This record gives sequence, structure tokens and C-alpha cells, in this order.
Amino acid sequence: MRDLRPLFDPRSVAVLGASDDPTKWGQWIAAGALRGAHRRDVWLVNRKGGQILGREAYTSLAEIPGPPDLVVISLPESAFEQAIDDSLAAGAKAIVAITAGLGEIDDAGKAREAAVVERVRAAGAVMVGPNCLGVYDAAAELDVGSNSFTPGSIGIISQSGNLALELSLLAAEYGVGVSRFTSLGNQADIEAAELVGSYAADENTRVIGVYCEDFRDGRAFARAGAAAVAAGKQVVLLAAGGSEAGARAAASHTGALASDSAAIEAACRAAKILRVATPKELIDRALASLSSDRPRGRRVAIVGDGGGTGVVTADLVTEAGLDLPDLSDGLKSRLSEIAPTIITANPVDLAGAGEVDFWNFERVLNAVLGSGEVDSVIFTGYFGGYSEMNRDFAPKEMAVAAAIVDAAQASGRPLLTQAMYWCSAPAQVLRDGGVPVYRDIEGVVATLAHLVEQGEGFAPGVSEVGAPASPIDGDGYFESRELLAAGGVPFGAARRANSIDAARAAAVELGYPVVLKALGLLHKSDAGGVALGLADDAAVAAAATDMHVRLAPRGYSVETFVDTTGGVELIVGCRRDPRFGPLVLVGLGGVYAELLRDVRLALAPAGVDELEALLLSLRGAGILTGARGRTPVDVRAAAEAAAALSRVAAAHPEIAEIEINPLLVTPDGAAGLDARIVLA
Repeated sequence: MRDLRPLFDPRSVAVLGASDDPTKWGQWIAAGALRGAHRRDVWLVNRKGGQILGREAYTSLAEIPGPPDLVVISLPESAFEQAIDDSLAAGAKAIVAITAGLGEIDDAGKAREAAVVERVRAAGAVMVGPNCLGVYDAAAELDVGSNSFTPGSIGIISQSGNLALELSLLAAEYGVGVSRFTSLGNQADIEAAELVGSYAADENTRVIGVYCEDFRDGRAFARAGAAAVAAGKQVVLLAAGGSEAGARAAASHTGALASDSAAIEAACRAAKILRVATPKELIDRALASLSSDRPRGRRVAIVGDGGGTGVVTADLVTEAGLDLPDLSDGLKSRLSEIAPTIITANPVDLAGAGEVDFWNFERVLNAVLGSGEVDSVIFTGYFGGYSEMNRDFAPKEMAVAAAIVDAAQASGRPLLTQAMYWCSAPAQVLRDGGVPVYRDIEGVVATLAHLVEQGEGFAPGVSEVGAPASPIDGDGYFESRELLAAGGVPFGAARRANSIDAARAAAVELGYPVVLKALGLLHKSDAGGVALGLADDAAVAAAATDMHVRLAPRGYSVETFVDTTGGVELIVGCRRDPRFGPLVLVGLGGVYAELLRDVRLALAPAGVDELEALLLSLRGAGILTGARGRTPVDVRAAAEAAAALSRVAAAHPEIAEIEINPLLVTPDGAAGLDARIVLA
């Protein structure tokens, strides 16, 4: 990992393009840089010189009195290359390029960026941008961007400056601030993955929030995210890329089903990154991730001081697929001993007992959290509002909040809170102690459900692709079968035939009934190029003649007929994503694969255990496991075939798409019935 200290905690900063005009970027950046002038040298550079914000401005970087660790460039694109050369000549170790109008515009701009990056790296420096909004580090008191942030513990990496600002404002509503911010810009040099690694090593950053539109090297991002999570820094990702436009252009079923969004989801699952869809969800997940406790299962208890909020919360918890278990008689007795008015069902309703004695909130929560009967607790209601009602209540309510924090920490179980007065002093005590406090119950339940799903999911880590094998010679049907069979995928017997008579002879050799396929067609079934269960020579001759007239195939494949009764047809395939590399897909298959769209993806190569778990997570998994009296099929064998295919695909970068559809899985095993390759 490169040293990013000069970027986030420089000994000196030069602002190139500093201005005294309050409407210009150069003035905003200069003002922010000067706020840290008590910690470092700050030099303002403007070709006209003069005074800027009460400071003498230098006319060039060559005039400043020492080498700048960090140079911030706020100049037009016409001056970009010269500014880079001047910065490196002055000794800059880090550059923040605000300049726009380059790689985001056209290929010529990308070429200019690439040439600049070569010079930056050759000098041993690093660059953020261009086309970025700056950098902020609370602990280092560095603020060289368009907006300031409230200091805190959430690190933000974003390709959108406005979205980063929205995230900071949402967090500030809950009294949580930003430890570090980087605007990605065009990622010409420093990319999202490198920043995630740097944030993970930052002792002041506890959660990493990322908004990304282009990962560049998605596999590297996933590895960095996995390492951050392993180090105790949860990564929460808001990712663009849900479009299915690219999938529509794919040649195979696998390509059509493996969308950009599904690729991101597969990478997040492997790395234990929490993926969200909105800025609010990112902050909701980040709040809960500030605590080290995670739910160990789906059992939830609701504790509140109002029947209505308890009922609404119970409905949401149930809809989210979480469990609301009945509490034991022993726990109910302990709750009744605290106050006889308490309703001891789940939800638990203090029913006024909190108003009688604020400490009853702590006593009830302590009893439920410590009971071992639930995996997490949702606390909802008026707590925190008493201090708003009467200032005299504040010291006691804050003391109760501190005791609730202690109870949650001692239990090792997550406690998530929704409070009408989410900004009150007692609420902030809870939050400071690692108990997230939300303004809406929907955010609480959705966050808890997401954490439960993450804990239950199979997270194998980010697989390594490895060295490529020798390129394959062809992409025909038999080449596909032979490549996959050599990799460990079972297939039935088949013979290649170049004529109708050869097809008839092959059928005799294999024994009836047989299957006849027309070669040279990508989607043979859709075109009427597959004839099943041909029982004799006459049937084979008739089918081959029909295909010859209609399709003019390159030849035929004659195959042993496999009885599909009692089996399930799956689709297993891989496509190579330009950002995340090879992806393996498993799902319900056959001719209705794209109609059903019941599939799961993983980074390839993938292991058998991971793929078996994905198959069992399909919406239609009951078909595999014996729903409605069916005989269960050999899911493990299907997973082994999928794992073998994923190894083949990972070893051959020249393959854009490869699939088996269908893969027939029966109670006794699995076998490929058709295969295809699409070369890049």
C-alpha cells in the first residue's frame, strides 16, 4: 500500500489557484486550508500575487519557501499538465486535482490523465482526481474541499460531492460526524480500493461509507473491503450500477441474467460489505455498525412504553422475516417484579412504569438483554423526551441512558433504539456508548434485518483468480463440452455427426432412445434445433432431415437420452465482468431460465460449500429439497459441477461467457445436458 499520509495529514499545503473571490473554488479551498495553518505551513499561490484572505500570495510554486507535502490544484484544464509538472518539481508528495474537463469528457481527456499519472507515480507521489471536490480529515484538521464537515467517526468516500454532503448532514442529525472524506473524481490515480485500505488503517475511522459509480478494479475493491471488515471497520456501500442495459446485449442466458447490480451484490456478499440503495440506508447501517455487537440469530424482543408503537414495530419485524419469540415464564416473572403494570408479552410494554421511575427502563432492558432468550432488542418510545419536558429530569435520564449502555455492552447483544426525541441529550448518551438511536422505526427494523442476513449468509472471502491456462482453440458445442468435462463436469455420452447418415450411425452406436441437436446455433431449443427421445432410425432420420431443411446446421450431436423424470433443470454459468472478473451463476434453468430469473451469483472461482449455500437460497429451493412430497435431489452434486465450471472460467480470460443449461440434477447426481462458450 502506498503512503497516503501526505494526502490526509501533510506537513505543508500549497493551494495552486488560490483566490480572494468568495464565489470561486480557489477561495473556498484556501479558506479551508488556512483553518489548519496552526498545524502546518499553508502557502497560497496565484499568478497575480497580491493578498488573499489576508495572506501574501506567491506567483508560482517555485517561489514558496519549502517543498509542499500536498498541492491542491484549482486551475482550468488548459493549465492542468503544467500545474502537475510544477507541483512535482516543487517536491509535492500528494496532489488533489480539483480541475475538471478531462477524462470525464472524452477519450482525449483520459489520455491526458494517463500521461499525468505516469509522471506522478514516477515521482513517488499520489493524486486524487481530477474532477474531484477535495479532501477532509478531522483529526489532522485538514479541509481542502468545497464543504466542511462535523468531526466524527464515519469515513466517507464518494464520487458525488453533493451526495457526500447529504450523508454528512444525515449523520449530523444523529450527532455523528465525519472522520475523513475523499472525493474520488475520475480515479485517474488513487482508486476507491486504495482509499478503503487507508481508511481501515485510520484509528479515527470506525465505519467506512462509500458511494461509487465506477470501481475500476472491482475485485481489488472487494478485497480491500473484506480486509477492512476483518479489521473491525464495517464498509457500507451505496453503488450505482443497477442497470440491466448491459445484460440485454449478452449472448447467453448467463450473460443476460448476471447484471451489473448482481455482480456488485456478489462481491459485497463475499467481502461482508453491507450494500444499500439510498443515502439514508447508508447512515442507518453505519449507525448500527459503530457498535461491535452483531445479532447471533433472528430472535428479537421489542421493549417500549406505548402499545401502539409496539404493535407497529411487531408488524414490521414480522414482515422483515425476523422472529418474535414468546418470553419464558421466568423472564415474565422478573419483569412483573420490576413493576406490576408491565405487559410482559413480546412486545414488552412498560405501560407507564418508566414515568413512575426512569430506572425501570434500564431494569427491563437489562433483564431482557441478559436473559439469553433473544438475539437482539429493539427499544422504542418516549425515552429521552422527559429531559425535553423538564430540564430537571435530564441528569437522571442521562444516568439511566449510561446504565442502559452498560447493560447492552455486558450482554453482547445489539440494542437498537427508536426515539421520538432522537436528538435529546439522553439519546446522545446512548449513541456515544454504541447504542444507535433512530428517528424512525422503519430504519431500525430494516437495519437489524440486514445485519441478521449478513450474519447468516455464507461469506467465503474474495477468491483469487490465479494464473491463466493456455487459451482454448474453439468455441463450438463439442469444444465446450470437452473443456468442461476435462474440468470435472459430468456429461452423458455424445457423438459428432457431419451428415444425416452419420447421425443415424451414431444413434445405433449409442443405443436408442437418443437426442439429436443441430450444431452451430447459440440457442438451439428456441430455434427448434433439439429433438428429444428419438426411439428408432426412422425418427432420427426424420428429425435430422427437418433440421437440415430449416436450419442448415454445421452438423449434429447425437447423445444418449437422459430421463429427466424426478430431476430438476438448473442453469450454471460464468461471465467475465470488466470490473469484478469472472462471476459464477447458479439458478433454476432450462428454457425458462430468463423468465424465472431465480439465480444467485458469486465471484469465481467459487467453492462447493458456497455454491451449495447459494442453490439452497434460491426462491425455488424447495423444488430441490423435496417440497410437496418430491424426492430431494443431489444439491451437493450440482454445486460440485458449478464449482468445476467456475474454475474453468476463471482460468480462461478469453472466455466472455460459458454455461451449462440445463444441468440436470437428480436424486443420484448431476449431469450437463448442454454447454456453450462465447469468446471475448
